[in-house]
Amino acid sequence: MYKVFVNDKPLFLTNKVEKETDFQIFLLESVDIEQLIIKMFSNKVNKALLYYPDEKAILKKMKQKIAVAKAGGGLVYNDKGKALFIFRNGKWDLPKGGTEKGESMKETAIREVEEETGVKGLEITDKLQKTYHVFKRNGQYKLKVTTWYRMKTSYNGVVEGQQEEGIEKVAWLKPAEIKEALTNSYENIKLLFEKESVLAE
Repeated sequence: MYKVFVNDKPLFLTNKVEKETDFQIFLLESVDIEQLIIKMFSNKVNKALLYYPDEKAILKKMKQKIAVAKAGGGLVYNDKGKALFIFRNGKWDLPKGGTEKGESMKETAIREVEEETGVKGLEITDKLQKTYHVFKRNGQYKLKVTTWYRMKTSYNGVVEGQQEEGIEKVAWLKPAEIKEALTNSYENIKLLFEKESVLAE
C-alpha cells in the first residue's frame, strides 16, 4: 500500500478493500485522477482509496495517470543529536528539492540540503522511505516522489535559508523541539519521524 498526500489529505493506493471504511473508494483503472485531486484540494473529499488488484503494478499505474516529479531530501543530524529543519510557507519542513539532469538521487539530496540550509560536510548514513504528495505547478497537477536519506554532519557554522526558495529560517532542533515542530508540519514529514529513535519516549 502507498500513502499519497493531496493537500495533506490521505490518498491510499491499495489492492485491498475494507468493507467498513470512512474512505471514498475509487477504481484506479477508471478514475479521473485530476477530478479526484481537485475535489481533495477543495475539501469535497477528505480521504480516498484508489483500488487496483495488482499491488506490484499499482504505483506504475498511478504514474501513467499523472506527471511525476522526482526529488531528494535529507533528515540531517549533527554531533549533538539535533535535527535540521527549515521553515517556509508557515510550516516546519525538511530540506529537499528536484533532481537535476545527470544527478544520482543521493547527489540531489546532498546538493538540496546544502543549497537550502548552507550546511556542509554532509554524509549519508541510511536510505529512508520515499514519500508521495501531489502539488500543482503551472496549472498542472504532479505527483512528487521524494527519496529521503538520513545524513550526519559535524558542521557547526552559520545556517542560512535559501531566500529564492522562500525559506524563512533554518534551525537545529533537539528532540523536544522536533516534537513541537511536527505539530505544525506536513504529514509526509511526520511519516519520516515515526521510526526515529530520537523521538522515542
